[in-house]
Amino acid sequence: MDARIDKIIKDALAEDIPTIDITTDNLFSNETSEGVFITKQDGVLSGVAIMKRVFEILDDSVYVKVLNGDGIFVETNDIIAIISGSTASILKGERIALNLMQRMSGIATLTSLFVKEVGDYDAKILDTRKTTPNLRVIEKMAVVHGGGINHRFCLSDQVMIKDNHIKSAGSITKAVRIIKNKVDHYIKIEVEVETFDQFLEAIDTECDIVMLDNMSNELTRKCVLANNGKLLEASGNMVLNRINEVAQTGVDFISVGSLTHSYKSMDISLKFNR
Repeated sequence: MDARIDKIIKDALAEDIPTIDITTDNLFSNETSEGVFITKQDGVLSGVAIMKRVFEILDDSVYVKVLNGDGIFVETNDIIAIISGSTASILKGERIALNLMQRMSGIATLTSLFVKEVGDYDAKILDTRKTTPNLRVIEKMAVVHGGGINHRFCLSDQVMIKDNHIKSAGSITKAVRIIKNKVDHYIKIEVEVETFDQFLEAIDTECDIVMLDNMSNELTRKCVLANNGKLLEASGNMVLNRINEVAQTGVDFISVGSLTHSYKSMDISLKFNR
């Protein structure tokens, strides 16, 4: 498991149990229990492996048998996993495991809806950096489980020249020229544009990708027709009922911030059998 994920889990456990679990530690000692993680609604699972890792970190004697893993579509009352072992350990890890899995499954489920809306067109659904601070690694993982693709993970990964960069540099052409002379040749350069004139300027530079920001479907289609081989990404106001029409324009990517900031957690429970 990624060290960043282990840190998220350990920090969450330390937040939830700074000293003792005052309820569980005063009720149980050597008792054992068995239970199931069960879905309360349809959706796409994510965070199942992380749920299992919570218990490995907390108490590696707890046994988790996964029946439905990450990326799997499940229906209401499907069993995700069977868990058995120390009653105290299961109860201590329950909330953290559920919090992570519910939220990640919510992201995966929402992403899958956007991917489905693309239909038979070639556009790919991308996430953004609009993620919960310090939880980006798991939120972007959930997007992949839902069938989406990760955009840059952080500011160090890829050049993204946005409106304020352009204003400060003086022009799109100047900004791309400065960057091109300073970064390694394999680093992708993306430019954000808001108008058709900006688009024409951008495609005349050595950038690799042009982001069409908050454009109408008509203007997006116009840019696609005028394109000279650049990869095109549509962004801004990408609500679910608009995605198919945007995909029809011929863009390569559609980036959707709501995947990681406007999802609804999936309803999942842990029920003890004994």
